[in-house]
Amino acid sequence: MTNALWGLKTNAIFDAWSIEHILCGFSVGKIVLETNRRISNKYFGLNLGDVQKNYVNLISILFLAYFWETIEHYLETGLVGNVVSNWFQGVEFWANRLVTDPLMMILGYYLAQRFPRLVNPARVCSIVWFFVHVFVFPHSMYLHVYFAST
Repeated sequence: MTNALWGLKTNAIFDAWSIEHILCGFSVGKIVLETNRRISNKYFGLNLGDVQKNYVNLISILFLAYFWETIEHYLETGLVGNVVSNWFQGVEFWANRLVTDPLMMILGYYLAQRFPRLVNPARVCSIVWFFVHVFVFPHSMYLHVYFAST
């Protein structure tokens, strides 16, 4: 049962990259928050209530999350070559792709609203995480495989 909750991305709801999605949610959430506020005030002169602003921000974050998941799916299936496809180590489990990853980004957005001082440290951690996993580790699930084997 625990393998279905936490494990490799091909068969679990949560994987090591769920952490990256939370960190990404901090950064993307803050960017969406600032961009939507600036656009609504500058171009439309709208004074939306908090609920309406939150609704627009959530839709924007979900759009970006699903946009990335679509790109990721095509990368996993080998659209740009076998090297990239092999690095991804298989196609992500549907519940992870369609439910968990976008929800982790929304969680990051809400954490960024609650703790705005953590946005920049989360951005740094996200960049380090991404750099290490892409350029140092041999494949995307290396961290999970390493800890599962010890």
